[in-house]
Amino acid sequence: MNWEQLLSLKRQGDTNKRLRKEQDETRLGFEVDYDRIIFSSAFRSLQDKTQVIPLSKTSFVHTRLTHSLEVSVVGRSLGRVVGKKVLEKHPHLSTIHGYQFNDFGAIVAAAALSHDIGNPPFGHSGEKAIGEYFATGKGKKYKEFLTPKQYQDLIDFEGNANGFKILTESRQGIEGGLRLSYATLGAFMKYPKQSLPKKPTSHIAHKKFGYFQNESAFFKEVAEEVGLLPQQIGNEITYSRHPLTFLVEAADDICYTIIDFEDGINLGLIQEEYALEYLIKLVKDTINTSKYNSLTTTADRLSYLRALAINTLIQEAATTFIENEEEILSGNFDIALIDKSKYQAQINDIIKISVAKIYQSTEVVEKEIAGYEILATLLDRYCTATTNYNNQEASNYDKLILKAEGNNFDYTNDDVYTRLISISNYVASLTDGNALLKFQKIRGLQV
Repeated sequence: MNWEQLLSLKRQGDTNKRLRKEQDETRLGFEVDYDRIIFSSAFRSLQDKTQVIPLSKTSFVHTRLTHSLEVSVVGRSLGRVVGKKVLEKHPHLSTIHGYQFNDFGAIVAAAALSHDIGNPPFGHSGEKAIGEYFATGKGKKYKEFLTPKQYQDLIDFEGNANGFKILTESRQGIEGGLRLSYATLGAFMKYPKQSLPKKPTSHIAHKKFGYFQNESAFFKEVAEEVGLLPQQIGNEITYSRHPLTFLVEAADDICYTIIDFEDGINLGLIQEEYALEYLIKLVKDTINTSKYNSLTTTADRLSYLRALAINTLIQEAATTFIENEEEILSGNFDIALIDKSKYQAQINDIIKISVAKIYQSTEVVEKEIAGYEILATLLDRYCTATTNYNNQEASNYDKLILKAEGNNFDYTNDDVYTRLISISNYVASLTDGNALLKFQKIRGLQV
């Protein structure tokens, strides 16, 4: 892979090449990407989607929106640090093509801002709830009407693939979705493969999948435009990751490791003294002991350690990227940047505590249980009504369900997969509150 191609400013529908040296420096194309994402309705809806811990009435906790904003800030810093080093190593990118180190930061920031935009409501269980409806629930009956890849899209419903769909899907009057630059889309594509084969290798890019079957043509267009390397696995083609995807992933890893832990402390799920001790171990090489000891409140101590920990991990991830740049560009770097951290033991300790005290807490588990029931009910009502409509067997109840939803999903399409994936995409787009409200209305609990 080469950086000039990877940093493509092309947008869907472009007929002429966009050159970096001809860009308006006051409104750079990569910065336009950020603006389009942040003003989109899909991004705004993240304010009512659980990150990990359900919204608390006693203390601030992160939603998908605040988490995404913080990941974007960390990603911007990572991109700038790496961009400066890349331009020093490849000066022609600057002298001939006009790229600047801030371009790298802008691409990573935009991709990081949108990294959770396709995630369903109710936290990490949302994807599983949708998948299990089709794998083991009432939706299993649709398997016989689908190809293996189409069925896999549904039973392993993936927020990253849904995010790619949201960012790129054409709608009436809106061609190309948000029309982001291909560089930003490339950096967004964490898993540049389809749902099958499932985990064909141990490469980090093969852990999940990145696009649904009906987005495959445009996915291939983006991959080829930015120069991702194709790889033959059996009868299928996968692609290498865009190098900047490693920075998007690192920003997410850094934030959820540190900030989920901080939420747990603030809510009293993790004992303060015990937790601060683990954070101190992470920043032991850079902590100013006298400054830390002068801080008198938990909030101030947490804020200081959080900032120090995030900065420490940013600098280390950037260094790891530069040290492995050639391997990354060749597509052979196969693990997350944070997995090469010298603080891996401390990071693992923090994550272990977060799993036990936060992710498996009663509050989180109860939210996930409710999410399963709510999403399964919505999926079943919509899929059943849609199927009956297309079989010309719709009851009055089915017609009311479809009338209430209007054009929210494609229930008239002749293709079964298109209908089912459209319903799944719609359910995934709902906020926690909207999903609950629709569930209550369907169950007759609210009118």
